[in-house]
Parts: sequence; structure tokens; C-alpha cells
Amino acid sequence: MSNWRFVISKRWFGYLAVAVVFAVVCVLLSNWQVSRLDEKKLENSRVLDNYENDPIPLDNVLPSTDAWDDDLEWTPVTVTGSYLVEDQVLVRNRPRNGQPGFEVLTPLQVSDGSVFIVDRGWLPTGNAQDLPDVVPAPPTGEVTVTARLKPGEPALQGRSAAEGQIATVELSQFDDRLDTPVYTGAYGLMASETPAPVDARPLPALKPELDEGSHLSYALQWIVFGLLGFAFLGYAIREEYRHLNADDPAEQARAAERERKRVAKRSDADVEDDILDASVR
Repeated sequence: MSNWRFVISKRWFGYLAVAVVFAVVCVLLSNWQVSRLDEKKLENSRVLDNYENDPIPLDNVLPSTDAWDDDLEWTPVTVTGSYLVEDQVLVRNRPRNGQPGFEVLTPLQVSDGSVFIVDRGWLPTGNAQDLPDVVPAPPTGEVTVTARLKPGEPALQGRSAAEGQIATVELSQFDDRLDTPVYTGAYGLMASETPAPVDARPLPALKPELDEGSHLSYALQWIVFGLLGFAFLGYAIREEYRHLNADDPAEQARAAERERKRVAKRSDADVEDDILDASVR
């Protein structure tokens, strides 16, 4: 046991502390990946539960303009009203299949005067300017929209946008712009509108993919990394023990046995390579 006394030192306790801290960090990162996996599973379940359902009148789903429940995401709703084209805005920085572009948000005013924000679809950035080449006009007069509900997005600090544009789907911005109650709990990704517009409408939103990602494998990898930290610590202790006890007969015998096993594992090709290397020298 005296040969191992070097381990009981501030230096090795420091190394142990580093290994413990590293393991704790790995566990936390693993737990974070597990939570990401749980979130993804929940998102997938909402798509499966709601996406293909028959549309429901908006009032039956959102009883007030600020109402929202996360379980309502992707629920199809119908709403009838008139588009407020003059208050339409573009959402910046919305790439699609690697191409930069915008989403078109058009307020829809319903019969009671309140406004529901409709995302009419996606447009690519123009060839000569940081704007779409053309923004197709929505139908005029009364229109019935079928859309899938999405929660509003948070504000992005430090992110600005030009006139007629916004940086994120922050629904409270419409509440500030319009002199009428606005649905701030949710907006809608358009599925259809009747009557159809004269011009081709923006590209509709893509159906979300049911993919859990690589979160589980990442979580397992972080656990392995944490264990490898202790394995490396054990290896370092063993190597220092061998160095400090190189003159010990018992350790010399063990070293000789390790060398014998290493040589026994060498193939004929390895031996030939050694002979060739020696002849070159």
C-alpha cells in the first residue's frame, strides 16, 4: 500500500476534483439532451394529434384574444373576415430549403372587430433587393381562412427590421399598431382561403417532420465522456505508479510479462517491418 501513497496528495485530489466536475458537467449536458428529446417527442405528438383534424371555428378554440394552450398547436381553425392589406408586414430571416426569404403576415379582421394574424406563406428574397420581387395580394372582401394555430414568438433583443417588416412573429406588435383587439395568444399558418386570390399566393408552410433527432445518442455520449474522465484519471495514476516503482522487483516482473505478451501478439508482418527498418538505418 505504501507504493500508492503518492495518490494521497493535494495534486491528485485536485485531479480527482477536476474529473468529478467534468463528470457533473457531462451529466448536466446529458440531462439537457434528454429534455430536448422529450420536447421533440411532445412536438411530434402534437403534430400527430392535431395536424390532420377537421377545422374548428376559431371562437370555439380560442375563447379570448389572449387565450392559448400549447396542446392547441397545429390545430386547424376556420375564421371569416376581411384582410387589412395596408397593415400587412413581412417577417425577416425566414430561410426555406437553404434559400433566404420572408413570411407574409396579413391581419384578418373578423365581424366583432378583433383581428387574427394569418401567415399567408413564404416568399424568396428578390434578385436585386432585400425584399421579395412581388408580394401577391390577398383576396378582397369577405374571405374564409383555414389555418393551423401556432403560438406567438418572443421578441429578439437587438434585432431590428425595416419599415413594413418585423424580426419575429411578436403578436403584441400588432396590438400596438392596430386600434382594435388583436389575438396575441396565437396566429395561423394558412392552409386555404376562400375565395382564392387572383394572384398565386405565397408558398404554404411545410408540414413539420416527425423526427426525434440525435438527442438520445448525444445524451449517451455525454455519459460515456464523463466515465472516460475517471478512466483517464485511473490510467494516469497507474502510469505514475509504474514510473515511481520502476526499480521494484515485483513491478519489473509485471513489466516483463506485459512486454512478453505484447511481443507475442505481434504478427510476422510486424517483425518483417522491424527488420526492414533496422536495415535502412
